[in-house]
Amino acid sequence: MRDDILACFAEAGDRFVSGEEISRKLNISRTAVWKHIRELRKQGYAFESSPHKGYRLTGRPDRLAAEAIRRAAGPVSVLADVVILERVESTQTEVHRLASAGAPHGTLVAAEEQTAGRGRLGRVWLSPAGKGIWMSLLLRPPITVREAPQMTMVAAVALARTLRRETGTDIGIKWPNDLLAPDGRKLCGILVESVGEDERVRHMAVGVGIDCHLEEADYPPELKEKATSLSLATGRRFDRNALAGAFLREFDGLYRLYLTEGFAPVRALWESLSVTIGRRIRHRSPDGWTEGVAERLDESGGLVVRTDAGKERTIAAGEIEFA
Repeated sequence: MRDDILACFAEAGDRFVSGEEISRKLNISRTAVWKHIRELRKQGYAFESSPHKGYRLTGRPDRLAAEAIRRAAGPVSVLADVVILERVESTQTEVHRLASAGAPHGTLVAAEEQTAGRGRLGRVWLSPAGKGIWMSLLLRPPITVREAPQMTMVAAVALARTLRRETGTDIGIKWPNDLLAPDGRKLCGILVESVGEDERVRHMAVGVGIDCHLEEADYPPELKEKATSLSLATGRRFDRNALAGAFLREFDGLYRLYLTEGFAPVRALWESLSVTIGRRIRHRSPDGWTEGVAERLDESGGLVVRTDAGKERTIAAGEIEFA
C-alpha cells in the first residue's frame, strides 16, 4: 500500500495531493492514508502538508524502493513484481525460493544488504548495507540448458551499456561476467544460475551486484587493488533506484532482441564492449594452462583464444587473467 501511495505522489509531480484523492484512488480510509504517510516519514520520506491542499512529496531517502524502481524502468516485459528486502543472505537464494513457490517470470528481488552474497565459483560477494545494488531477476525463458550461458552475455551487455550511459565512464566487460572501471578494477559482477528440466530451462536467476557507494575503507586488504565503486571511479553519487530501473529497461530490450534474433547480435555488442578481445590472457584448467590472444566469442558464449602455438582453443568455463 505504501508503494501505491508513493506512486500517487510520483504521478502528481510537484503538486499537492489530498488525502481524499488518495483515499478514493486506493479505496482506503483517510485515517489509513495518514498512518501510511506517517510511516513513510519514519522511513525518511519528506512531505509538505497543507490543511487545504493535502500533501506534497519533497524528499526521498537513499533507499531502494519498489515504486521508484518501477517508475525508472517504465513498462518493461521483464518486470512483473518487485520485492525489496532489508537484509538477506543472498538475493539469488531468495529468487530460487520464490521460483519454486511459483513466482512469475519477471520477479525482481533487491536487498539493502546481503550477509552471504554469492559470486562465481562459490566466492562471497561483499554487499554492505545501503552502498550498492544487490538484486536478482527471476526469468523463465524459452531456451535450452545449453543456451543458458548466453544470458550472462545479455546481462553483461545491458549492464555495461547502462553504466556507460549513466556515468559517462568507459566501463568494459571482462569475460565472462565482470565489469571493469577504466583503471582495470572490478565494479560489478553478474551471476546467472539456471534450473533445468528435460534439457529446457525451467527458471533462471540473473544476479547483478553493482558497487555504487563503497569507500576504500569498505574493502578488505585483499580487494583494495582489485575492486572499486562507481563513486570512487567517478567522484559522484548515483540514485540506486534510477540505476536499477535503467538496467532493467536496457536488459528488457536486449532480452527481447535475443529471443527474436538469437545470440549473434548480442555477441557482436558484447565484443564491442569487451576489454578482453585482443588481449593476451591466461586460463587454468585441469589440463593445465592456456595462454594466447582472446579473439572472439563462439556461438555459445565461450571465449575463443589463439594460442601461442597458433591453434584455436575455446574456453567454456572458469576465469581468465590478463597476461
